[in-house]
Amino acid sequence: MELQNFEIKNEKIKKKFLEIKKNSPERFRKRLKFSWSNWGFGMESLQDSAQRLKKYGIKYIELHGNRYGADLGYSQKEANDILGSHGIEVSGICGMFSAENDLSSNSPVVRQRALDYIKRNVELGQLTGARYFLVVPGAVGRPGAYDDMEFERSVESLKIVADVLVGAEIRGAIEPIRSAEVSFCHRFEDAKRYIEAVANEGVKHINGDVYHMLVEEAHIGQAIIEAEGLLTNLHMADTNRDALGGGSLDLDTIIMALYVIGYNNDEGAFVTPEPLGPGGDPYPAMYGKPDPARLDRLVGSTARYFREREEELLNM
Repeated sequence: MELQNFEIKNEKIKKKFLEIKKNSPERFRKRLKFSWSNWGFGMESLQDSAQRLKKYGIKYIELHGNRYGADLGYSQKEANDILGSHGIEVSGICGMFSAENDLSSNSPVVRQRALDYIKRNVELGQLTGARYFLVVPGAVGRPGAYDDMEFERSVESLKIVADVLVGAEIRGAIEPIRSAEVSFCHRFEDAKRYIEAVANEGVKHINGDVYHMLVEEAHIGQAIIEAEGLLTNLHMADTNRDALGGGSLDLDTIIMALYVIGYNNDEGAFVTPEPLGPGGDPYPAMYGKPDPARLDRLVGSTARYFREREEELLNM
């Protein structure tokens, strides 16, 4: 029986993975850097979150970009003291872009709010040692377009603050999001076009999310291969946006594709689970009441399953 189209692509990635493993085994000495995005923990304290990550052997955290105003969000001392005491480093800052701080808005007041938000949270990243800052070109939770100038306004807005990222030595990472949640920039190709339009050294990377990629990309593994040198973080969740291993995601092909592009050898590249559950707008979760037992299940089962699959492939 002939292989299906996606299986043919899977086999090409597997073949390349095995060739590199055989001919250049030194490229596989380092493991993928496994992080966790904490905004999905809701109103849980950073102390409790750090304890959970340490419990399950997770050494990196993607911090919620929660500096929404001058008096809000993590302080340098709070974050560094808590995380340092648990042996956890900051992988990046998860920028949160809603209709209230939308780079593409047709309201100049809202766009200015987005610029100020970026400056505050890039400062947080610089003070905590973050490698990247996640940028969404248009508001999450707003799938309907304002007009046909959103792309241009968003690019114009980000250009204004892009040098802030350069000065902080933090990678600006554009995240494509499925069309059910945002009005534009849905695929890696869209993110590449956006990066080219911004044309700034501070904005040269992509933040992928496999849940969005399941809908928008023709093949997740192939999209990863074609993003070599651009991808700096990959949000993870299974097909039901739950813990890894709880759905039908082809995790093995994703892991192999990451090793093929040398992702494990990039000090600024991370795999970061973000199992938020299905729905059109996940942002309300950031202010939800934490359920420690549920969060323990999500983190524990995801970390365990990912590591099992990674080791299975590397010992193949």
